[in-house]
Amino acid sequence: MPAVSSSKRERQYEHIKESAKKRGTSTERAKEIAARTVNKERARSGESKTASPASLRDPKSASERGGERSRSGAKGPTKDQLYEEAKRRHVDGRSSMNKEQLRKALGR
Repeated sequence: MPAVSSSKRERQYEHIKESAKKRGTSTERAKEIAARTVNKERARSGESKTASPASLRDPKSASERGGERSRSGAKGPTKDQLYEEAKRRHVDGRSSMNKEQLRKALGR
């Protein structure tokens, strides 16, 4: 957690971390999940100096979504996650691909 975080965000972080650990997630992964979730909430509410476009564009907050778009969930990664991976891997034509095409291009 950032040094300037509020007590609400500290409680939120601890709650998410403990919930993840109860589900059998490793301590390190639970910390990562909690930090990412809290940082996204901070960005959406204007509490952080910087925010990714994806954080601001998403209509549902991370807490509302409840992990329904996690990489290991039923639907797998989001189109934005697939697109970012395709971008990192320099996949040609990625901007005009839909989710399924991105998935195939990435070999998933």
